[in-house]
Amino acid sequence: MGSPAVATALVSASLLVLGAAPAGGQPPLPFRMADAGGGTQLITAVAAKASATSGTVTWWELDNGWWVKAGSAKARFGANGLVEGSARKQGTNTTPAGLYELPYAFGIKAAPRGTSYKYRPVRQKSWWCQDNESRVYNRWSEPRAKDCRAGESEHLIAYEKQYAYALVIGFNYAKPVRGRGAGIFLHVNGRGATAGCVSVSADAMRRILKWADPGQAPHIAIGTTGGRTAITRY
Repeated sequence: MGSPAVATALVSASLLVLGAAPAGGQPPLPFRMADAGGGTQLITAVAAKASATSGTVTWWELDNGWWVKAGSAKARFGANGLVEGSARKQGTNTTPAGLYELPYAFGIKAAPRGTSYKYRPVRQKSWWCQDNESRVYNRWSEPRAKDCRAGESEHLIAYEKQYAYALVIGFNYAKPVRGRGAGIFLHVNGRGATAGCVSVSADAMRRILKWADPGQAPHIAIGTTGGRTAITRY
């Protein structure tokens, strides 16, 4: 066995390679997560605890092997806090914790100049179907599908403030499980807590849309600082 000094030096070198901060500090949050999505951009949405309705959204980019903070903003979550995404139930006003893709952006207003993400304009006939009985459950429907009840859907243009700018969060999206939830977005703040989405200021949404690059495979990780929904689990 080598000397303690040599062993310490080897451990320190290994931590630097893995992205640990020097001088005993914590490495950037993406390094402490089980999975950052595999891309070079990441958005983290963090609340202090599962019952919280507010927290912080931070967007990061990988630069020469090190995660660098590109921006941050105050955030709002569901009125009933956060819950593990796989256990979420529709209509509970909870934000699903987990790691998700960001399929595309949309908005009532035009895409901010510099946006490279696919950006879908909201029109009078734009709906998001949340009807569990519909073939287009948890999908944009334009016009609204005949089997998608208006009372079980969001008429997107009716949310003039919230959906001025938005990114679709890929929760329950690729292979939707009916009853788990639909229409989870990163969007502009409304009056208060959300029905399950993550929201930030309009300025923050514009900054995020200008920053996000689909070629860098950005994901969003949602969670808490500890407990069952700790963001480091994802």
